[in-house]
Amino acid sequence: MALSGATDELVHLGAASQPWAQPRRTAAPAAWASAYHWRVPGHVTLSQVAREAGVSVATASRAINGSATRTVRPDLRERVLAAAEYLRYFPDANAQAMARGRTTWLGLIVHDIADPYFSSIAAGVSLAAERAGLAVTLASTQHDPAREPAFVDVLTRQRARAIIVAGGRRDNDAVNDAMRRALENYRRSGGSVALVGQPLPDVDTVVIANRTGAADLARALHGNGYRRFGALAGPQDHLTARERLSGFTETLAELGCPVQPDAVITCAFTRDGGHEGMGRLLGIQQRPECVFAVNDVMAVGAMVAAREAGVRVPDDVAVAGFDDIVTLRDITPALTTVRVPLVDVGIAATELALAAPAAEPRLVHIGATVVLRESTPRRPVR
Repeated sequence: MALSGATDELVHLGAASQPWAQPRRTAAPAAWASAYHWRVPGHVTLSQVAREAGVSVATASRAINGSATRTVRPDLRERVLAAAEYLRYFPDANAQAMARGRTTWLGLIVHDIADPYFSSIAAGVSLAAERAGLAVTLASTQHDPAREPAFVDVLTRQRARAIIVAGGRRDNDAVNDAMRRALENYRRSGGSVALVGQPLPDVDTVVIANRTGAADLARALHGNGYRRFGALAGPQDHLTARERLSGFTETLAELGCPVQPDAVITCAFTRDGGHEGMGRLLGIQQRPECVFAVNDVMAVGAMVAAREAGVRVPDDVAVAGFDDIVTLRDITPALTTVRVPLVDVGIAATELALAAPAAEPRLVHIGATVVLRESTPRRPVR
């Protein structure tokens, strides 16, 4: 019905009433355009806007799309913009990117958008981007680091204003070299980059206190009376997982409570990885009193696995994670973790990516704070 009504309305407009049938104006009457601009049919071209404003196509392009090298007189720009509004002309984003050298959006590459860790960082990136007048395009590697360089190449071709890559790096020289080359190619084209995680040479990076945060957690749990620990360690080549595991186990060794080798379980850096790893950990000969998962989604999977096995958290085994993701507010018992201000991480990465270039790569360090909750209650020291 709505389409039929709109068609009838257009049919009822006579040719003499169409805008192109009127004598050409140097600028569209604002009141007329405001009331009737929706009546202008068809795809409007930049040439039509230029003709309506009485300027060349080049001038119209510079007035609407901007230019890295040329400016337009204010009165001409006003005429062109009035004509564009009158004709309901929508500029081509690719044309604007060509004219300005860059688009008005930035690219964000994450490992898994379904993971609340990355969605919180993305929220911070979006907040900071909006403040800068930019939009965000998101790409997810699905935990495949080999996909990162390909996404950078796509964003390079699309002339993204900046690129932010969030997530721990892998101990894989071939993958890291490919990423370095892709980022260098992008920066040579005029773009800017910031990483969240481990630095790459000559790239600005937001660095999270993984090792010290995990070390502080180990001390806090030891102070709560735990002496026998297990760890869901993530993949062996995942540098964030490695940093967190090292900080945790090395501190416990210093405290006289080394983690036994069979109680360190390698698994995927995901909820399902934590679930699968916890199943194996519960089967070892000497079950740990407390299990540390190197991220919160793994800890959540571990708690589910314990419940399915009839093991009570925290009565039979305590569990702790890392990150303090927002979904923890819905977990029972409340999970002990290490809080990382993830939204602030996203804001810091965006501001770093959009900052004026520096002679040396910049590192922004983000601290982490232990949060003790119901999943690791104090227990008597035996």
